Amino acid sequence: MFWEFKRPDRCVVGTVGQPGSRLFLIQVAQGNELAAVALEKQQTLLLSMRVTEVLDQLSELGHDVPPAHQPFDMGPLDAPLEVNFRASAIGLAWDQETERLVLELISVELDEDSGDNSLLQIRMTPAMAREFAARAQVFVASGRPACPACGQPLDPGGHICPRANGYRGPLFP
Repeated sequence: MFWEFKRPDRCVVGTVGQPGSRLFLIQVAQGNELAAVALEKQQTLLLSMRVTEVLDQLSELGHDVPPAHQPFDMGPLDAPLEVNFRASAIGLAWDQETERLVLELISVELDEDSGDNSLLQIRMTPAMAREFAARAQVFVASGRPACPACGQPLDPGGHICPRANGYRGPLFP
């Protein structure tokens, strides 16, 4: 299946679920067309960092790339929320002709109907891409807090800290 969004109205990262078991999604909307692709947390973080790097490089080369402005879109994901596929490969390119950042999300599983891989292609303006990356970084950072001793994520009930040799008592009384 192939989805193409040449002039999206909205392209955002969002999550579903509680920290520790969240599903990360990229959702894109254009008119009444809506698509969502699932990602891993690490993929989301690396994608946001790479989008920021590409935009910074384009700015250095003289392209009109605005800085991220506050506040940016922090609204919820649009309904109905239907995940089209899980991304296994991600492509990022700059289209000089249209001056848009092209994001491609590709599935590893073959589509049952066509026998091909699913592909979602999004063409974002530099301003939309800057906001996309900033929002993604906010969502990645809004997970579980880190243990002050070992840096691993803390669950609501705590965790077995390797730095405390498995001791579950309070690390910092």
